[in-house]
Amino acid sequence: MDAIVQGFPIFLLIFCRITAFFVVAPVFSSRGVPSTFKIGLGFFISFIVFLTYGIGETVVTDAGYVLVILREIMIGLTMGYVCYLFFSVVQTAGSLMDLQVGFAMANVVDPHTGASAPLLGNFKYMLMLVTFLMMNGHHYMLTGLMDSYQWMPLSNEFYSRIMSGGVSDFLTRTVSNTFLLALQVSAPLVVAMFLTDLGLGFLTKSAPQFNVFVIGIPLKIIIGLFLLVLLMPGLAMLFDKLFSIMFQSLEQLFGVVQGPPEGQ
Repeated sequence: MDAIVQGFPIFLLIFCRITAFFVVAPVFSSRGVPSTFKIGLGFFISFIVFLTYGIGETVVTDAGYVLVILREIMIGLTMGYVCYLFFSVVQTAGSLMDLQVGFAMANVVDPHTGASAPLLGNFKYMLMLVTFLMMNGHHYMLTGLMDSYQWMPLSNEFYSRIMSGGVSDFLTRTVSNTFLLALQVSAPLVVAMFLTDLGLGFLTKSAPQFNVFVIGIPLKIIIGLFLLVLLMPGLAMLFDKLFSIMFQSLEQLFGVVQGPPEGQ
């Protein structure tokens, strides 16, 4: 009983970080994943981490313990948010594509978030999710979550990094990089649609009798779908690059908060 009383504060800190990660992280935060499963998975992973890491840890259960719990929740949410940002790249790119092709008015409901999502963005997000699960990316994500205790132990300096601006600077750069990636992903189709609009503009000037609205909308849809089919084989390489950048960003987050663990 004394061992349970002494170990429970450490277990609670571990449980808060892991469950907070599941609230935001892709795949695990999906509406299709039951809350009972999330809590149960978080409990068992926390128990494994506690047995391998938390046995020798100590924490003072005074008034400052509440701040330590909030710090662990913030760390878990930040880690999950960094992972989610790179999954939102394809949805942002899909929004830019839909805006040019003409699918922007036909948004669909994303079953993972319950919110309205762009048509092409939702399609690419589903492909990315399937690719992520096929390459066991969720296992690597769980491994990174468990290894975070080597980089960011319970006695981390997250609050001081927030005060110094290191965490906010990292998140700002990560958001800007993901938006830049979304622009790069959507660039081929967006440029093609711009050239199509340019050609339709020349057609309107040279042959005013043509109704550009009747011709342009189906023409842009046909060209957009044709280019999408041409770009499909390169999506696997694109997703692989996004996943590698995502895990590198997680490692950078660990380095920003605490620095590399001893011996690395």
